[in-house]
Amino acid sequence: MAQSAILESELAPYFTTKAPFQFPVNFREGFVKYWPIVTLVLLILSAPALLAFLGIGAALMPVSFLGGAGAGFTYTVSMVLALIGLVLSILALPGLFNRKRQGWVFSYYAQLISILTSILSLSLFGILLGLLFLMLLFQVREYYT
Repeated sequence: MAQSAILESELAPYFTTKAPFQFPVNFREGFVKYWPIVTLVLLILSAPALLAFLGIGAALMPVSFLGGAGAGFTYTVSMVLALIGLVLSILALPGLFNRKRQGWVFSYYAQLISILTSILSLSLFGILLGLLFLMLLFQVREYYT
């Protein structure tokens, strides 16, 4: 069994049966129906912003030491993780539209990377929102075959 499948099977009970609450069935069905469209719109909106940040980041990299010893490294790692998450979200789109398991898996990986990015940037709101979305992903997992 792959490492990711082990992690998925370990996390599943905490986000489904042991979760503090369950999303209503109507909400889950609506999420599965509209999530591919929302993902597509968010990708279209986020791609130029991410590219702009990468350009600004590259321009400011020589003076990043002014922000502290680890500021440039943290920024670089966050941007690389954001790019990986963007690619995973793009890869997830066909599977999300067709309700294939592979689409869910790519969304799951993208969400794990998003949570990791929030942890690196010490964004409590991002971590909480990411965990909430991860719980929703696990609760709709059965819709993807």
